[in-house]
Amino acid sequence: MTTPLPELDTSEPAPPPSAAQQETSRRQQTALVVVIILIVLLVVAIVTAVYFLMRPDTPAENVERIRDVFIIFMALESLLIGAALIVLIVQIASLINLLQNEVRPILNATSETVHHLRGTAEFLGENVVEPVIKLNGYLAGLTRMLELLGVKKK
Repeated sequence: MTTPLPELDTSEPAPPPSAAQQETSRRQQTALVVVIILIVLLVVAIVTAVYFLMRPDTPAENVERIRDVFIIFMALESLLIGAALIVLIVQIASLINLLQNEVRPILNATSETVHHLRGTAEFLGENVVEPVIKLNGYLAGLTRMLELLGVKKK
């Protein structure tokens, strides 16, 4: 029993990325690095603030220190939520751009194709199918007439 040989991939290799794609990739990497650096700086700032507020030589009572730390955390949380909302708005704008510039033309092309197919189906129905149906009707009538005359047997 022989096993079939695997088919060789005769497709061309993927073309190298264009300059625009490379630039976009570099921008994404740069943005990612900036975001990571900002997150690290934010964590360092939080740790530093907590450290200095919780030191025993800080002239405040425990309740006031805890209140201050809580206020700082709430402010940082508000900043984080604001940044998340900005990212969300940018993503929604990107989605709207995608829908307007890429999906809408595809839908228009599909609608046009369906319109052409409908016209082709109507043309074939009128010029091919109806004459064939009429011819089959005439042949069935002729066959029946020949059967009645006795020329052709069932």
